[in-house]
Amino acid sequence: MAYIRNRTELLTGCQESKEWSPEIDLQYDFVIVYGIDDQMPERIQKFREKGYIVHVMTGCAWGEYQDYLNGKWDGRTHWDESQTDREGNPILHGIEVPYLVPSVSFSNYLSKRLEAAIDAGAEAIHLEEPEFWDNGGYSEAFKQEYRLFYGEEWVAPHTSLEARYRSSRLKVWLYRRLISRVSESVKEYGMKQYGKRIAFYVTTHSLINYTQWKILSPEATLLDIPTVDGYIAQIWTGTSRTANVYAGKYEERTFETAFLEYGAMQELVRTTGRKMWFLHDPVEDFPEYTWEDFRSNYLKTVAASLMHPEVYTYEVCPWPTRVFHGIYPKKMELKSGMAPGEEMEGAKRIPQSYASLLSAITQLLGDMEQKENKFVGTFPKTGIFISDSALYQRTFPDEFSSSKEGVEELNSKLLSLLLKSEEQEIQAEKSRTLMREIGCNKARFYDYIASAAFPQFFGLAMPLIKCGVPARPVQLENIKKDPDYLNMYQLLILSYEYMKPNSPDFHFALSEWVQNGGALLYVGDGSDPYHGVPSWWNTGKKKDKTPAEHLFRSMGLPYSPCDGIYPYGKGYIAVYSVSPASITLSEKAAQQYRDRVHQLAATAGYPFADQNFFCMHRGPYRIVNVMKESVSEAPLSLKGLYCDLLTTDFSIVTEKTLFPGENSILFDFSEIEKEKSKIIGTSARIFSFSCTEREASLTAKAAGGITAKIRIRLPFPVQNVKATDDKDQNVDVCCKWDTQSRSALLSYKSKNQIVKIRILS
Repeated sequence: MAYIRNRTELLTGCQESKEWSPEIDLQYDFVIVYGIDDQMPERIQKFREKGYIVHVMTGCAWGEYQDYLNGKWDGRTHWDESQTDREGNPILHGIEVPYLVPSVSFSNYLSKRLEAAIDAGAEAIHLEEPEFWDNGGYSEAFKQEYRLFYGEEWVAPHTSLEARYRSSRLKVWLYRRLISRVSESVKEYGMKQYGKRIAFYVTTHSLINYTQWKILSPEATLLDIPTVDGYIAQIWTGTSRTANVYAGKYEERTFETAFLEYGAMQELVRTTGRKMWFLHDPVEDFPEYTWEDFRSNYLKTVAASLMHPEVYTYEVCPWPTRVFHGIYPKKMELKSGMAPGEEMEGAKRIPQSYASLLSAITQLLGDMEQKENKFVGTFPKTGIFISDSALYQRTFPDEFSSSKEGVEELNSKLLSLLLKSEEQEIQAEKSRTLMREIGCNKARFYDYIASAAFPQFFGLAMPLIKCGVPARPVQLENIKKDPDYLNMYQLLILSYEYMKPNSPDFHFALSEWVQNGGALLYVGDGSDPYHGVPSWWNTGKKKDKTPAEHLFRSMGLPYSPCDGIYPYGKGYIAVYSVSPASITLSEKAAQQYRDRVHQLAATAGYPFADQNFFCMHRGPYRIVNVMKESVSEAPLSLKGLYCDLLTTDFSIVTEKTLFPGENSILFDFSEIEKEKSKIIGTSARIFSFSCTEREASLTAKAAGGITAKIRIRLPFPVQNVKATDDKDQNVDVCCKWDTQSRSALLSYKSKNQIVKIRILS
């Protein structure tokens, strides 16, 4: 029965650094107690008393680790392990909270401190955010690690392409080492001390976001660590609203970016058997947004996540106390670290409608393991390759950052385009002028490639997403891990202008895939300076200038083929000799790229039709998003008999019209025509449900302070409803019957109590 499940399935969870309270008790499956401070055991016990499975999370790059930093842990201070920039400044997360070089001693510290979490009853450990900043790598601790790893003297990352690439690879390796050591340690402790298997997970941003934000972190390499059981994908409004450029416009594109981010994380674990939870955040770290803004962008991320059906487990909320007890908007108070400061005009607590909606979505997310799922539309199954190596080359050394203005000034210019202080046309002209400047100046173009826009990837992705093609980011490294990994795809897009393959084996696998009927589009002009970094394609007897030359030769093409489409076995390889970043500069450039994709798809026999929406059928659910900046500004109308799950009363509708920028989650009654009884939507957790031809009963519990609502299909019109709580006190329950859907809407004011409800004909 939908919505009724055992907590051990771990379908929904939250993370919380504060104590339990009835307002945050949304009836998840598990709670991740955050922080390994002295109060951690008490907080674990409190949530266990409330019936939750408890995990523990702590940061592995930063945290309140003053005992380690100040010498109380092992007798020596560790401030020298702070990540440090070129000017010698420590890179900070907050006041006296530095990002750390993940040394062996820090690994040992975390391992030992986490033993207390296992002692207190934690079932699993999560290490959060293995992050080494791109502008770091200058501390004495890192220099020492460099000497040990490479067996030679440290070289400043800004001095050459090779130095930066090698430093970046080492940063990733160091966090891989830390995660490997800590995961092995806590698992060994749990088994030896308690005979208990402790699960171990890594909580990390998507590869797309880390690459855009210039943070080095292990992604695909974590799959090589057998003691890592899975991940939480930290994707939320704060990552997905990071702006990018499409058709010459620098804009926030929350849904589209979130779709790509969640897709990258699904691809990371697809075919591996490892666990993945998708994160959503109903608020986010930046406190100056309004509740209306929070809600709008949150729903975009939820809709985007639900369009990746191979993942059906979710961290539904980080910091529920921040959501349900917080007052927004507030000014960002940088002096006190990440905490918000004084209240801004109109600041208020969460609206009741939003609180109820979050409760409903929490329960909805527990019913997403649906066998039947498909996208509406006509297009090939499309993927765009991305690799961990994209992290290594987001910044050019000094010799290539040669424009007078530099990358930071360009980032400022891009950011100014988001400020809607001027008329739209004035902003548009500024944007066009900037894009022309970038396109006409080589040094400026290098700045652009290294900018926060990450145009090399979004240049390939956004023109397809905007035309309704649900293209997934495909993890290049997984080709070697699973020979069948690419079998689900019909069309793949590859560029080595922003990443590099770490072995020629990838090309042999791609060659076989194309021979068997795949269509591959290679985009790139060979202009990326990182092609010259010493590697397998250009060292020893190898003579290729770029890895693309090896790819072409492996498929029987000349090392520098002309643009066009070439047959290879049962499939085709197409070549488009432009830098992917150039595709972002204008609508014309985006359309020319789309034309190449269309031509390849047509040649390979894959039908292709543009549309301005995504619509995913996921069991009885319809997840829909209509996009702006697309092939049409027309609304999308869905006709049928639906329950609108994003309304507080689970409204019954026969037509749902969505305009560009809007999204919806609908329950389609046509999928359950033969079912006499079923829970359609609920903001309370349902623990039991039974139904006969004349009577139904259920047991439910919701967070305190909301009006709980439950819509149920029943085989009879409701005449009477009776309810009591866990103290046998009567509970007032309102009931409204809908004849068309044969469903009842129950509602009651929740005090976070168990409620037993009898429904009579």
